[in-house]
Amino acid sequence: MPISSSDLKSILHSKRANLYYLEHCRVLVNGGRVEFVTDEGKRSLYWNIPIANTTCVLLGTGTSITQAAMRELASAGVLVGFCGGGGTPLFSANEIDVEVAWFSPQSEYRPTEYLQRWVKFWFDDALRLEAAKQIQRTRLTFVRERWSCSRALREAGFDIDAAALDKALQACAQGVDSAPDVTHLLTEEARLTKQLFKLAARATGYGDFVRGQRGDASDPANRFLDHGNYLAYGLGATATWVLGLPHGLAVLHGKTRRGGLVFDAADLVKDAIILPQAFISAMRGDDEQQFRQACIEALTRSESLDFMIDTLKLIADRLGKAAP
Repeated sequence: MPISSSDLKSILHSKRANLYYLEHCRVLVNGGRVEFVTDEGKRSLYWNIPIANTTCVLLGTGTSITQAAMRELASAGVLVGFCGGGGTPLFSANEIDVEVAWFSPQSEYRPTEYLQRWVKFWFDDALRLEAAKQIQRTRLTFVRERWSCSRALREAGFDIDAAALDKALQACAQGVDSAPDVTHLLTEEARLTKQLFKLAARATGYGDFVRGQRGDASDPANRFLDHGNYLAYGLGATATWVLGLPHGLAVLHGKTRRGGLVFDAADLVKDAIILPQAFISAMRGDDEQQFRQACIEALTRSESLDFMIDTLKLIADRLGKAAP
């Protein structure tokens, strides 16, 4: 019996467990279910996508999707993104919003309360800077919590230098508090991330590491970082859509990217979750699928989407009230 997406019980996005990256397959509706089809010789294998429990779907190289499948995904509130192979852009010349063409479900009945609070402070330069600082402070807290207290990281052999980590986070926190503008804030963000790369490489025994250009496949850690970051962008796009916040209303990355708010939201979890897993998987010799699954499990276990949504809500509430 065919099942309509409207018959499915709604699960809050913050509680959904699935995030998919697909390549070399077709996404279609079969018997009322959204499925992706892979070909093995003369056989076609059908795999179900539980859309009521899915946050977003990233479609990589060699994929196609039917209109019926898009209709069902949109009805269930699933964001769909097109990207290149391995979760990174296929053509470097493409200038697409957040390097992924995001398709958000359309609804004229979505609530606007958080959008109204967000725009109330967004046009005030000082309050917008404060929102950016709040994102960075929350990011630092999450990095400290995950890197120092995560049992999964310890069991994976991620032996972090606690004193060096604390020193780097404290220095960045001071820089964030004293930053006079977004440019200085972005500099502090980049400086800390560079230090975290060194700490992660040392914690896993990776050796010398230099962050390469996006799409650099010669170094496994660089390749995994690119791939994992796009999973974080998927959650960032979902978090902003849930709250009804347009991607252009960024507080940190808005001057260089039209989809900057997705980057802002993803910053909350990228260094805490994706960065250490990239080095752990590189040292273990994981393939792309194993790394992706480890990231998805870590993002789900840490309730990263819930964390993003709550942080954006808190900023909208606090600064919306502070606006004149």
